[in-house]
Amino acid sequence: MWEQLWINARLATMEPARTPYGAIEDGALGVEDGRIAWVGPRANLPDAPAALAHQVRDAGGRWITPGLVDCHTHLVHGGDRAREFELRLEGASYAEIAEAGGGIVSTVAATRAADEAALLESAGRRLDDLLKEGVTTVEIKSGYGLDAETEVKMLRVARALGRSRAVTVKTSFLGAHAAPPEAGGDRDGYIDQVIGEQLPGVMEEGLADAVDAFCEGIAFSPDQVRRVFDAAKAARLPVKLHADQLSDLGGAALAAEYGALSADHLEYTSEAGVAAMAEAGTVAVILPGAFYTLRETKLPPIEAFRAHKVPMALASDANPGSSPITSLLLILNMACTLFRLTPEEALAGVTRNGAAALGMAQEAGTLRVGKRADFALWDIDQPAELAYRLGWNPCAGVVRGGQVVR
Repeated sequence: MWEQLWINARLATMEPARTPYGAIEDGALGVEDGRIAWVGPRANLPDAPAALAHQVRDAGGRWITPGLVDCHTHLVHGGDRAREFELRLEGASYAEIAEAGGGIVSTVAATRAADEAALLESAGRRLDDLLKEGVTTVEIKSGYGLDAETEVKMLRVARALGRSRAVTVKTSFLGAHAAPPEAGGDRDGYIDQVIGEQLPGVMEEGLADAVDAFCEGIAFSPDQVRRVFDAAKAARLPVKLHADQLSDLGGAALAAEYGALSADHLEYTSEAGVAAMAEAGTVAVILPGAFYTLRETKLPPIEAFRAHKVPMALASDANPGSSPITSLLLILNMACTLFRLTPEEALAGVTRNGAAALGMAQEAGTLRVGKRADFALWDIDQPAELAYRLGWNPCAGVVRGGQVVR
């Protein structure tokens, strides 16, 4: 017998090549050993529910989706950047603020000054906001330390969040986020430190699931990123890339060259870059929160991603500067309103494609037999409501690894 059987459910399985949303209107879902053991129409159950499971749970006609995946966040940091928000409204650009010592570097100072307990407490509050909206998997980056000690500190906190809450945390080492003030503008010298000091320290404690970098004029050149990615390859870690956010330096193609799990932002990506991503199987992570906050006007090449069949994931990009957002439901609406994604594409972006962007396509992202039993229950009449409404959280319950956590 299964441990649990959920009945009277409307399932948005998010499996491709089925009905919209992979929907099963009168569905049932069996759970055994933390995994999905059966999923399908209730009429197809092989026996009466009570004969199939130790515990039969009535979903009350609610929709069940896979647990949501936030595949790009910077949740661990000290301080905030509300003053920069004011400066942007007064006309300063993101690049101008960064060049004047603001931006990432200002958060670095606050993060270096905070101890692990303070970072755990503040990041935990942000993570809790996401969990209330059905998130069961989240990626957390370092990148606000920019020295060996603080990068390790940030990733320790990220791992601790995964132990203290009912969520799967994947970590990315982002030492190549910006050059710190003490580098004196010597970006090549700082990359030497990333490769020779920071990454070995992170690897020694087993703190990273992937390596990330920021390829941009205000950050690092393609050649500098290649050095980081070569070191990641030697360490047998997959890579991800902040690419083509403010200009086209060929970041998407660079990510594809290294078989990156994802390339993220991508507002300035060329069609050649999109084609390279398609060939490499690299997921496009679209971040409407940063686009909105920075008041950008250059749209990512959504039609090209569709034409080349590049999977599009969505994420909060939760960070203190360019996307101070801890609502994945808001991101769904932004993606539809700003980028013209369909509600189904948006939901796929925070389930099936979000999981793929973390290398977790076999574990999470759809309701399929054998996958981890991570799912959310919603008080909605149709899945499109998750992207349609603003300031509203219809999440009625969360199951992670077969355990009801909300």
